Amino acid sequence: MDANQPLPLKGQRQALVFWAGAGILLGAFLAVLFFAPATWLASMVAVWTNHRLVLAHATGTLWQGDAQAVLTGGLGSRDARALPGRLGWHWRLRQGAVTLELTQSCCMNFPLAVSIKPGWSAVSAELLSHVPNGGIAAQWPAAWLSGLGAPWNTLALSGFLKLSTTGIGLQWRQGQLSIKGSAKLLFQDVASRVAPLDRLGTYELKVIGAGQSNVDFSLQTLEGALQLSGNGQVGLGRIQFRGEAMARNAEREALSNLLNIIGRRSGDRALLSIG
Repeated sequence: MDANQPLPLKGQRQALVFWAGAGILLGAFLAVLFFAPATWLASMVAVWTNHRLVLAHATGTLWQGDAQAVLTGGLGSRDARALPGRLGWHWRLRQGAVTLELTQSCCMNFPLAVSIKPGWSAVSAELLSHVPNGGIAAQWPAAWLSGLGAPWNTLALSGFLKLSTTGIGLQWRQGQLSIKGSAKLLFQDVASRVAPLDRLGTYELKVIGAGQSNVDFSLQTLEGALQLSGNGQVGLGRIQFRGEAMARNAEREALSNLLNIIGRRSGDRALLSIG
């Protein structure tokens, strides 16, 4: 048959049916993806965090919605603690990158944004800071941690957790993860129901990524009756920490029970160990 001759009528019909069907399937797929319910994101977050973070009562879509942020002790745990208000999210496409913007009236003075840039050989993500250097990007009540179960539910902490950062990012390239940047988490005016003191102290957790797959962090006491210190690392699927806790001489007897709970006693100290 001459290549310039038109397809037979039957062949034309088959081609039209094929492309019409493909168009319908593609349109249906994009419609489902575009209007995917917020519960899809909630399910993914629950799996990624082993049900430690739950987005409860999610409304909206996968791309823009809100939910109540709940910390739990894991699948099947009876421990749970929700933040007041609702956590909102909005995905945007900007200059070849996907930006996830998070908002929460109770705990964020400014939106927290994560920029994700896919590539042929690497994927990078960066936490964008919208606050002045040293400013507080977000803060949460320390009581929220009790939702994680033991030992947090026993300690029943009060006070605030305050996050500040000038930017932190990660890159996944050819199976290797590298992390750069730094952040600080301030545990301010911490108290516990198992200690007879109105206030235990204020503590700072520094997190530093130096371009390696592990993130180094250190804990120090800024001031207070309970003295905490230690160092650790967070890697893929693991966390290690070694530190110690001790009381000032004047509060040693008052904090003895608390030291027994948070670590293995060695004289006047409690040894802290994770991983």
